[in-house]
Amino acid sequence: MSRVSEAFSKGKAFIPFITAGDPSLSITEELIPAMAEAGADLIEIGIPFSDPVAEGIVIQEADQRALFAGTTTDKLFESVKRIRTKTSVPLAFMTYLNPVFVYGSRRFIKKAAECGIDALIVPDLPYEEKEELLPFCQEFNLDLISLIAPTSKERIRTIAKDSQGFVYCVSSMGVTGVRSEIKTNMKEMIALVKEEQDIPCAVGFGISTPEQAREISQSADGVIVGSAIVKLAAQYGSDCIGPICSFVTEMKKAITEDC
Repeated sequence: MSRVSEAFSKGKAFIPFITAGDPSLSITEELIPAMAEAGADLIEIGIPFSDPVAEGIVIQEADQRALFAGTTTDKLFESVKRIRTKTSVPLAFMTYLNPVFVYGSRRFIKKAAECGIDALIVPDLPYEEKEELLPFCQEFNLDLISLIAPTSKERIRTIAKDSQGFVYCVSSMGVTGVRSEIKTNMKEMIALVKEEQDIPCAVGFGISTPEQAREISQSADGVIVGSAIVKLAAQYGSDCIGPICSFVTEMKKAITEDC
């Protein structure tokens, strides 16, 4: 069993997202182990990029702050090595195809694996082009996480068949960001996945409150929260660790207390 799969083996998983280097890489290095202690089961680390097409304004601005602070992919690899000495929590990189291609796909995935990354999430990688990265992920034992959106049922089934680690179920069309309500029938999406493969399903995009997380967790195996956490980093800056960890604990409690 991969470390990613293990994240779902103890009940509902809470998966927070942070932008690496916002407000600084030194804070990121402190924040990730603290989030694991606070209840995070798997942590998604966004690699800052100048053109994050799947992100709303909150994460776009975080990317700009991180890049302005001097965050680079190589510096992030070194940070993850140091983080790995403090925690064994599963870690996933969230990035886009362009930075991976520019770095060199095999070189990028090899270095990610060597520093302790367990999975790779690439929102702009179409299912039909997954062979661009999948062979390298298989070579270095990284789970390439599949994303499914509220699209045709047959497409969901096709993607689900080949998925590994967990399936990232996108709750809303459009970019990331806090939403007042989740209108997509997540229960139906998850049922379609499970018909093809018994694999954990985690829901992300738009979840920001304990109430939303609790509702989603009734049908999902995990809940992913990004923009609400990135907002706390923007609000508190270098003092964000406490508020973010309190939020993680609150969200984890919300998805497990009724289990």
